[in-house]
Amino acid sequence: MTNHLPPSLVSNLQNVLAARRADDDQKEPDLSAPPEEELQAQAPSSSTTAAEPNPPPPPPPPPQGSKPIILVTNGDGIGSPGLTLLVDALIRDGLCDVHVCAPDSDKSASGHSVTLRETLAASSVDINGATAFEVSGTPADCVSLALSGALFSWSKPALVVSGINKGSNCVHDIFYSGAIAGAREALMSGVPSLSISLNWSNESQESNFKDAVDVCLPLINAAIRDVETGLFPKSCLLNIEIPTSPLINKGFKVTKQGLRRSTPSWQAVSSTRHAPSGQFMSMHQSLGLQLAQLSRDASAAGAARRINTQRKNVEIESVAAGKAENQQVVKKYFRLELQDKEQEDLDEDIASKALENGFIAVTPLHVSLLAEPDIQASTADWITSALN
Repeated sequence: MTNHLPPSLVSNLQNVLAARRADDDQKEPDLSAPPEEELQAQAPSSSTTAAEPNPPPPPPPPPQGSKPIILVTNGDGIGSPGLTLLVDALIRDGLCDVHVCAPDSDKSASGHSVTLRETLAASSVDINGATAFEVSGTPADCVSLALSGALFSWSKPALVVSGINKGSNCVHDIFYSGAIAGAREALMSGVPSLSISLNWSNESQESNFKDAVDVCLPLINAAIRDVETGLFPKSCLLNIEIPTSPLINKGFKVTKQGLRRSTPSWQAVSSTRHAPSGQFMSMHQSLGLQLAQLSRDASAAGAARRINTQRKNVEIESVAAGKAENQQVVKKYFRLELQDKEQEDLDEDIASKALENGFIAVTPLHVSLLAEPDIQASTADWITSALN
């Protein structure tokens, strides 16, 4: 066959065809080479990881000082073994940052009283390394001061624990208890709280407080955890009553408040044997407080002298008018002691009954004292009839 193409074009075509055949030869599989799976298996692991999606980064470690803050108070005073042993255990566990603000002396049965128009002293004390202050006020004063932001650099801890207090606070005792008042003051400020008491008897020893700490510490740690997750009961404080022998308890039992009332017994006291307690100042008070107390006593004595002087002047004038009346001030002294009445409610879910049976009684207490609807209705009916 005759080739009519120019020689130069034929040469170019031959070069292109040769180059294409070379490319095809390179694309053909090399049977002597290992398969692709073996090449991937022999490849470094970093190349395989790079092809996969990046895993989420691990959570950053918590910053220093981010532990939940726990405020501890009580009604027995800052030097009581129940408080110091509890603080020591909380610090040893290391799950929280412990702060203490408690009365400088025993304020049992002080109720929910607060100190007005008087200056309170807050003095730093050393309790097992905790940040602690003793306050010349009531438990309610201590919690209110601690939550105000004036004493500590924070104003809202994760949890307030009042205790461990000496003696149970069941039934109507909750209205007298300064320990429960400390927890209630926290609840009124929107802070979850626990009140913990040990049922004390004549056979009880200080070592029972250590056992009580061991028993209630898991519940405190659970409260710290569940407050942060929102699982802790809201709108109430938990009043925890530990039996006399804590280590042989029958477990925790949710209870309700009973109706038994401690009977007040007022005993007459001889004035020659027992002077009024108000005449003695606490040895724990500072010199400034003692001077302030002396100043108040002096002012009161001066006022009493002025009143007596005016009274004598009036009596003298009455003598001149022939109407003299000798007035003599009678002063008597009494001491209050509370005596338990017999159990009136045999309900096994009453806190005091569960405590007597060896359970750790846990009673939710609310701040609200609103009456039931039927009581409100009957009161409205009575008001209507009384004013008609």
